[in-house]
Amino acid sequence: MRKYFGTDGIRGEANKELTASLAMKLGYALGYYLKKENNNKKKIKVIMGSDTRISGYMLRSALTAGLTSMGINIDFVGVLPTPGVAYITQTKGAAAGIMISASHNPAKDNGIKIFGSDGCKLLDKIEEELESYMDNLEEIIKEPLDGDKVGSFKYAEDDYFLYRDHLKSIVKGDFSGMKIILDAANGSAYRVAKEVFLSLGAEIVVINDAPNGKNINVKCGSTNPEILSKVVIGYEADLGLAYDGDADRLIAVDEKGNIVDGDKIIATLAVSMKNNDNLNGNKVVTTVMSNMGFESYLNENGIVLVRANVGDRYVLEKMRNQAANLGGEQSGHIILLDYGTTGDGIQTSLKLVEVLRDSKSKLGEIVSKIPEWPQKLININVGDNIKKNNWNKNEEILKQIKIKEKELENEGRVLVRTSGTEPIIRVMVEGKNLNQVYEIADFLSKIIRDQLI
Repeated sequence: MRKYFGTDGIRGEANKELTASLAMKLGYALGYYLKKENNNKKKIKVIMGSDTRISGYMLRSALTAGLTSMGINIDFVGVLPTPGVAYITQTKGAAAGIMISASHNPAKDNGIKIFGSDGCKLLDKIEEELESYMDNLEEIIKEPLDGDKVGSFKYAEDDYFLYRDHLKSIVKGDFSGMKIILDAANGSAYRVAKEVFLSLGAEIVVINDAPNGKNINVKCGSTNPEILSKVVIGYEADLGLAYDGDADRLIAVDEKGNIVDGDKIIATLAVSMKNNDNLNGNKVVTTVMSNMGFESYLNENGIVLVRANVGDRYVLEKMRNQAANLGGEQSGHIILLDYGTTGDGIQTSLKLVEVLRDSKSKLGEIVSKIPEWPQKLININVGDNIKKNNWNKNEEILKQIKIKEKELENEGRVLVRTSGTEPIIRVMVEGKNLNQVYEIADFLSKIIRDQLI
């Protein structure tokens, strides 16, 4: 178990769990690691960006203090989607990239995601190394740099255009004649998504694009697309596209206002890519959470589904192992390796609209062919991480899971896993029989509550 890092960086309530002190420690640790890895080069550069949360300023300052005191130079690119920071890091040959964001979480939370020079999230073993430095701070700062040798901080907000132009470049032709609603979640996508779609000739309406530091993800975006559904219907639009706070996720809404999750977006892209001989090995990588109906649809279309652990970093790892170029999560993290190194909501939305344009089909028509087996997910807050991390040592819980798995036989499954960032155990049950799925999910959730709370 890692002490500070979860499945997607360090995350917690800003100023309580994710404090300025913790961010500064991370800055020291990352600076020390980068100097070691780069043989103490005099000029080591890091790209830093953030979403629109008010606490981003606090964490940026703390990280900057730690990094610059270790001699690291920082280019701050401003408010930008997480994949934009990853892209600029790789494009400009920086030693690392840092994104300050808690993604889809509420405004009071924040997080710190770190990318390597290749634009990919750090390996677990590197995060563990950083944690060891954070816990031995006296050792790594015992020989401070002279005051005239510390690192610099500069605003590099024009680097935004590198990412914007990259997004425009991945589309062949334009989107003239298409009416699209964008939900920017009052987050990182509020500027770039609008500019890209307008430049491609689409008729667009943008909602939730007025961030104030506190309204990010509030009743909007990929986690709350209900208002977007109503706007799509009201404007008689072709579809709606909802991003999360740092724009690394996409959830779509079809022309009738129906919500289209990551599984169905991936399936739509996969079949199109296969038909155009662009799907490497006719394989797709998703997580253990992806729907079994989605898997059966892929199989019917000659596409093999490979499952990875939850978290887009693990999806990427499996994609590389399998030489796959499409993967993602039901939640809307979708990786198109031909164009980027991490989940990118805007990039995915551009390729989705491209498929609709080229096929002359409505999104609802396409996704109606993708079966969705009944699935129920229950989140159980067990109060602390010790209980969360030891649930699988409870004999009664394990016994009841086995019994219920046998009841489902080969027409369903039970998946119990823990949250990477909160003291939560997730119980997911899936199968062909709706009543059976709900009964088993409720039963197992009660067992876990009785045993652990």
